[in-house]
Amino acid sequence: FSDANRFHTVYYHKLGTRQEQDVKVYENLNEPLMNHGVSVTEDGQYLILYASKGTSGYETSFRPVQKKGDQFKVMFKGFEDESSVIANIGNKFLVLTNIKTPNNKVILFDPAHPEESGWKTIIPESKNLLSSVSTGGKKLFASYLENATSKIYQFDYDGSNKHEIVLPGLGSAGGFDGKEEDPTLFYLFTSFTDPGSIYEYQVSSKESKLFFQPELKFNPQDYEQKQVWYKSKDGTSIPMFLVYKKGTVLNGNNPCYLYAYGGFNISLTPSFSASRLVLLENGGIYAMPNLRGGGEFGEDWHKAGMLEKKQNVFDDFIAAAEYLIAEKYTKPDKLAISGGSNGGLLVGACMTQRPDLFAVAFPAVGVLDMLRYHKFTIGHAWAVEYGSSDHPEQFEYLKKYSPLHNLRAGTRYPSTMITTADHDDRVVPAHSFKFAAALQQAHKGDNPTLIRIETDAGHGAGKPTSKIIEEQTDIWSFFFYNTNSPVKYVKG
Repeated sequence: FSDANRFHTVYYHKLGTRQEQDVKVYENLNEPLMNHGVSVTEDGQYLILYASKGTSGYETSFRPVQKKGDQFKVMFKGFEDESSVIANIGNKFLVLTNIKTPNNKVILFDPAHPEESGWKTIIPESKNLLSSVSTGGKKLFASYLENATSKIYQFDYDGSNKHEIVLPGLGSAGGFDGKEEDPTLFYLFTSFTDPGSIYEYQVSSKESKLFFQPELKFNPQDYEQKQVWYKSKDGTSIPMFLVYKKGTVLNGNNPCYLYAYGGFNISLTPSFSASRLVLLENGGIYAMPNLRGGGEFGEDWHKAGMLEKKQNVFDDFIAAAEYLIAEKYTKPDKLAISGGSNGGLLVGACMTQRPDLFAVAFPAVGVLDMLRYHKFTIGHAWAVEYGSSDHPEQFEYLKKYSPLHNLRAGTRYPSTMITTADHDDRVVPAHSFKFAAALQQAHKGDNPTLIRIETDAGHGAGKPTSKIIEEQTDIWSFFFYNTNSPVKYVKG
């Protein structure tokens, strides 16, 4: 479960047939570490191929589906930018691209005139990130992030007749996918207090109505949701969502759970967690900053937190903790930090750089050995984000923050619960094993430093509900005990 992934190949599989009958569509024997993905246009005419060397930047090609002997023709060459096909209009393509536009735009691309001067802008770049575009009912639906919350607009295929779709509130919306002939589409809206309500949208009348709402055993109006801004170490303004029960006294004595990710162009937007109610019902505060390295403000925001600028991400997270303490939301003895995968790296780096600032640390399935991560499974694909110790100049900055290599003997570290799983083939559990052993050896004091290893589980996706409940029970118990925050009650 730790060998490097090589020779990623695309096959066509017909439902109901055996896997060995699959037809090979594409392989590249000259690039064993290249990754590939495909999509098919709605009319079934074109196959779109995306080839990437890492987790950001890819080359886009196409060919007619029926001409199986034909080679793919490159539309957008190179691996520095990202251009994805939304739909085709005849033999032309609507494309979402970030070429020279870090907040993205939509263009009409004609393969007969592929040069940039032949591109026609359909939806221009704006100050807010255009995160995705879908089609349905012969319309375009553009999803923007405005301060990390969703804004949705409807357009005609030529970019005209822009119309904002009024959402139920500030949160995250997704959907608006359908066939060209569909008069009705559906979308999901969620927030920190809404588990996810489905809305029905009439394309012609531009009207929404509630289609499905889950039954709730709590009152969403009991909770406060807000967004604040704070300054990072270099003066950059960083937004942060805060959620807590109305009436909570902000006297600096509240248990606080600070969660973030900060990498790979991933955007953190409002979402619901049932287990989070345990925190909120017991006077706790949930804090989620949008750190650099993420995608909330476009490619420039992403690049400000990758490679040699990765320390910006840790500085942003540390500054979030300092803000929460200065504004009396919490204090160091009541503050926990949490993150998974790249977020596990975030927690590991911050607890080694500022062990005095946190009471509890939860590095989950984390990338914790930054000098050898690229040698296992798909780790080589992350080198475009982190850099690689194979390069001397990148080795130097990786070593400076690699959690495993920055533990110091005789240091009092926060109470720590490292979580991983024995079948994680994304971030191999050896990261967590080594970090746990080194932490227990270096740590001085009575704070517990534990590792929790789930069996017959992987990186997180697909974990059964029973395992999730068991893990969350352990995490919240560890959190409340080590912040000296007795649990009073939990509703429902």
